[in-house]
Parts: sequence; C-alpha cells; structure tokens
Amino acid sequence: MDLRDMRYFLAVAQEGHMGRAAARLHLSQPPLTRHIQALEAKLGVNLFVRTPKGMSLTDAGQTLLQEVPNLLDLAQQAAERTRLAGQGLIGQLDIGLFGSGVLDVIPRILARFHEARPEVQIVLHNLTKDAQLQALRERRISIGFNRLVPQSADIGVETVLREPLVVALAASHPLAVRPSLRLENLANVPLILYPNVPMHGLAQEIGNAFRTENIPLRVEQEVPDVVTAIALTSAGFGVTVTTQSATNLRLPKVVFRPLHCNHLKDLELSCLYRRADPSPALQAFLTVVRSFANTSVERAF
Repeated sequence: MDLRDMRYFLAVAQEGHMGRAAARLHLSQPPLTRHIQALEAKLGVNLFVRTPKGMSLTDAGQTLLQEVPNLLDLAQQAAERTRLAGQGLIGQLDIGLFGSGVLDVIPRILARFHEARPEVQIVLHNLTKDAQLQALRERRISIGFNRLVPQSADIGVETVLREPLVVALAASHPLAVRPSLRLENLANVPLILYPNVPMHGLAQEIGNAFRTENIPLRVEQEVPDVVTAIALTSAGFGVTVTTQSATNLRLPKVVFRPLHCNHLKDLELSCLYRRADPSPALQAFLTVVRSFANTSVERAF
C-alpha cells in the first residue's frame, strides 16, 4: 500500500459511501471505485460490502481501518521532520573541541546556536587537533575548534577571534608582583608547556619565540592540556604561557599577568569544517560563528 491507497481507503471507510468519499477527495466516483477494487485485488481480500445504502467494512476492512490513521500520521510526521532537517532546524551536530577555548569563547558560541536552533542536538567531543582533522574527514564530526590549524584543500578554517597571551604563575612566585611580563623575564624560569602533541601548536610557538629572541628556555613539564598546566602552576611546578581564556580557570593560588612579546603577540582560535559539507545545520552554525567573529573584531577596535 502507498499513501494514496491509505487516503482513498480511509475516505471511503469514514464516509461509508463511494460518492461522498469521491467528493471529499475531489475525484469522480468511477476512478475511486476502480482504485478501491485494485486495492482489494492487491491485498487479496474484500475490504467493503456494497449495499444499496453505501459501503460497510468487512472484518478485514475494520482491521485495516485501525492501522491506516496511525500510518498516515507517521507519514505526515516523517515529512515534517524531513522538512525541518532540510532547513537545519532539527538533527545532531557533532563538535570537536580542545584547549582553553572551551573555557570561554566556545560555550558562548554554542549558547547562541542553541538559542537559535534549540531542536538541534549538540554533541561535544574532546579531540586533539590531528584527531579533529581525522574525525572531520571521516565525517564523525561536523565542526572543530582549535588553534594553529594547517591549511588544506578539503578543510575550511575560519578565525573566530584572536586572544592575547598571559602568563599563569603561583601567587607566591617572585614574578607575580609585576603587573605584566616580557619574554625576557621568563629566561631560565621553569615553564610548563602544552599541549604535548606531534602537530605544531602553542608549545612550539613558545619555543620558537624564545629562540627568535635568543632567550634561554627551561622546560619543566610538558603536559596534554591547559587544565593540567594550570593545576601544576598552582602547585608551584613552574609558570605557564597560555591564552586569555584560561584566566577563567579560578584555581587557588594562581594569578595571571599579561605577556608582552615581539614574536608572540596573540593566538587565534579557529573553526574547522569540511568545505564540501552541505548540511543546513552546519551552515546555520557557521552563520553564528561568523556573526560572533565579526562582533569580536568590532569590539577589538
């Protein structure tokens, strides 16, 4: 049975009369009669008993009448949900994230998108940069957030904002009395670097800045993420160069000071996505990201 079979059968069953059903369906009676006869032949049973007064249902017809309204409702719901999905108003968006952006910027973007499209489920995945790129190419996620992302033909990379860098120190550290720090102030100071992953990232940028300015670099610890780095800073293992978003980590005994450096002024947070992905939910999310990025640029000036 197709949807037309169901609609024609339901009209005849509810009207109990072929002529009235034909009028309701905006058909002439003979085509409707032929269609019902063809349906009965298709199912191999009689659905109606023809009487001088109209049409009455057989036991088989009564059974079908119990099912058809639900099937038509399900078909209508499926059509409506398909339409909504095609507009990016329902569905699921898998998002990869990593690093300090999750402490400030990313939640604000997610909140804006959720307010605009509350029926789209957001699923978050904590993935490093190389894992995000692989997950994008394997279609396991639709969006990623990361920093210092290499350019590639298949992955779009758009800057969300640029963040100034800060130095996290134990409140008891001798440098904590300074209102701000320069890179030379960190010469031979034990540093905690993150993330300790193969792809180029903040740790490599810091190392390059020290070498470029000919400042001695002393690495005390290399850790996987910003939370671990700040936790070790709180315990007095060393100091951490990080982004401004990390200042939202209110760990005890940690203070943050602006970093002034000629070769390491700020760091971008980027949004990653497949260039060829036509998903309406993705396009709606990118609209939110671009609006946020434009607002951030305007505030910067």
